[in-house]
Amino acid sequence: MRHRRRGRTLGRSPSHRKAMLKNLASALFLTERDASLDENAPKVAGRITTTLHKAKEVRPLVEKCITIAKKSIPSAEAAEQLETTAERGSDEWKKWRQSEEWQKWATARAPVVAARRRIIQLIGDKEAAKILFDTIAERYVDRPGGYTRIMRLATPRLGDAGQRAILELVGKNDRENVAAEKPAFDDDEADDEADDEVETTAAATASEDAGDDE
Repeated sequence: MRHRRRGRTLGRSPSHRKAMLKNLASALFLTERDASLDENAPKVAGRITTTLHKAKEVRPLVEKCITIAKKSIPSAEAAEQLETTAERGSDEWKKWRQSEEWQKWATARAPVVAARRRIIQLIGDKEAAKILFDTIAERYVDRPGGYTRIMRLATPRLGDAGQRAILELVGKNDRENVAAEKPAFDDDEADDEADDEVETTAAATASEDAGDDE
């Protein structure tokens, strides 16, 4: 019995399953890399296709990574205000390196470094971690959670007919609902004017008939 053992085994050993989930999370973050600098960049950023059960298992890991990166943004902004503009290795930079300003910068920067190390430990990819902190985390500063969505695909996987699904980042490929304005036609305006004239004529005729009766 699998008492207190949550999650799907996915037909793999624990080490194999852990490595697979790391690769899936890294692959999702790497889809956000700059397409102009990488010829192998995917056509649709922020989206991967996998089986439904794998998508459900990797989703908590992806959202946990985004939350960790998002919480480090205030510390990164505070550290930017304290860092020097001098070139690294120059005399001015060395002087700043020995000053109290560097101590303040290092203290402010410490949570960011810890968060980056934690993300690298979770997904095992430095490039994916860099993209997460530089691009993805800033997108969800005002969002309390729910950074991903799972959409099932109708066509099964070839070979074993496994149910496929798309795991994508919310806000990247969202459709914009634009309310369509009702078009105004000249014929409608002409009909309205004609109706007004008919009503005016009918009212005038009715008033004349009332006068004749008197």
